[in-house]
Amino acid sequence: MPHYFDQNPQSESQVRSFQTRIHGIDFDFATDSGVFSRNRMDFGTELLIETVLKDQQKMKGKLADLGCGYGPVGIVMKRAFPSLDVILCDVNSRALSLARQNARSNQVAYLQIVQSDALAAVEGPLDYVLTNPPIRAGKAVVHRFFSEAWEKLALDGLLYVVIQKKQGAPSALVKITELFGEAEVIERSAGYWIIRARKQ
Repeated sequence: MPHYFDQNPQSESQVRSFQTRIHGIDFDFATDSGVFSRNRMDFGTELLIETVLKDQQKMKGKLADLGCGYGPVGIVMKRAFPSLDVILCDVNSRALSLARQNARSNQVAYLQIVQSDALAAVEGPLDYVLTNPPIRAGKAVVHRFFSEAWEKLALDGLLYVVIQKKQGAPSALVKITELFGEAEVIERSAGYWIIRARKQ
């Protein structure tokens, strides 16, 4: 069965688009089959964006949107904080093509879009890693997202993760705490947790 974390999705392309408003800015996103949450921005991604924007009044440095899909997290962050150095990375080539298209259509320039298995192809150090990890890829992949984030983050760098409680948020919190020394749930909504951890 094909999944959105396949490197080259084989499903027939069926491009569509949707509009949304975040942080007082209107966005228009193209999506496709073989890409996560193709019909609309999923609740978890939107909650992640809104929580980070509330948590960080100013952001500077280097941010990675890990498992970026069609690019909403990184694109919104770049629009909200134009001086941020933003990297969108995903293993899915179709998702990355959409991310490039969405960056152009939403007037976002000067960001990097990189094909990468987790953060393997992304150069550190990073100041922020934001991720809505691919739960269906399995716990080993999800936990590798966390461990590679820890490896690539600079000291005092921040990891933000959104994950549903029923899909492993408690075990994710344990794993992130093991890696970072401490982690906290800074938002809970509709069964989703936003976990934040700082590299000490």
